Amino acid sequence: MLYTTVTPAQKRERFRELLADPQISQFPGAFTPLSTKLIQEQGFEGVYISGGVLANELGLPDIGLTTLTEVATRAGQIARSTDLPCLVDADTGFGEPMNVARTVQELEDAGLAGCHIEDQFNPKRCGHLDGKNVVDTATATQRILAAVAARRDPNFVIMARTDIRGVEGFDAAVNRAKALADAGADVIFPEAMADLSEFERMASALDVPVLANMTEFGKSELFTTQQLQDAGVSMVIYPVSLERQAMGAMERLLTTIREDGTQQAEVETMLTRKRLYELVDYTGYNQFDSGVFNFEVPGSPNA
Repeated sequence: MLYTTVTPAQKRERFRELLADPQISQFPGAFTPLSTKLIQEQGFEGVYISGGVLANELGLPDIGLTTLTEVATRAGQIARSTDLPCLVDADTGFGEPMNVARTVQELEDAGLAGCHIEDQFNPKRCGHLDGKNVVDTATATQRILAAVAARRDPNFVIMARTDIRGVEGFDAAVNRAKALADAGADVIFPEAMADLSEFERMASALDVPVLANMTEFGKSELFTTQQLQDAGVSMVIYPVSLERQAMGAMERLLTTIREDGTQQAEVETMLTRKRLYELVDYTGYNQFDSGVFNFEVPGSPNA
């Protein structure tokens, strides 16, 4: 009830355990605090919070327009609604190395279990768009060094994302990933791998876990968790899947209302009132409230 009963420190410990587990972990992307209830109920290991989704929620494209305050606030709202560890997209760290350091501490304070920082220019582009630019290796590693130095909880996961595959090719991506791991990155997020063999070669070249981004309509095929695990991948995210599904359903509903003059044809596809009440735990709140107010106040006329 209210929020999670699991502390941020416990969630970070759990994230570390997941990364050490040979079984691949799945982190669906949440776009609202309420959506975490479904993710947790389905038994997923964690929650991913996409920077692109946070930008889209504000009606903005994913081109570096959001601020640290906006990301930390919304990510914190999402993280406190679930018992699961939450990984958040911190883009390029919102500035120079000192800004990256502040970003990490703000996200720690917001209750996140980890974040990833990328090697694109600031402002950045969505990872599966063409025309990206990446910084040089020295700048990329400085960001990770700053993040690691700023971390106060050693279990807070610092992940390094590299977008260099789409700019300079796969071999450059491996070299960049090694440099980022040497700088202290706990996990490597190689964006826009071309095929399964590239995930396998990347994982084989590194001594730290590798994340796979299974986003729809992107550069990579949508591989199964078993395929990714067999390739050596440790965790997989589905960053925009829930938002895309939800927005598609909203669009269909609005079309129905406009064309039919009523939503009746779509009611059977909606979440029922009963199911919504289950997700937000009306029963738990009611029991809690009854428990608080079931006593007599000393000195009152009824005492």
